[in-house]
Amino acid sequence: MAALVWIGAGLSLLGLAGVVRSIVTVARARRRQLSDEDLREVMRRALPWNLGALFVSVIGLMTVSVGLALG
Repeated sequence: MAALVWIGAGLSLLGLAGVVRSIVTVARARRRQLSDEDLREVMRRALPWNLGALFVSVIGLMTVSVGLALG
């Protein structure tokens, strides 16, 4: 069951990296002083990545919980 904990921790870190990537992408776009439409386009492209990263992170945390409960 230790393997489940490590796999879950890896997934959680992967999800966290994706969330940070989304934050950095939008922050860079805001710093570039883009027009409102261009900023919306950047955010529109970043949103699915952000939601996917959150999903991966949640799956990882659930895997850690299952691994701890079974171990």
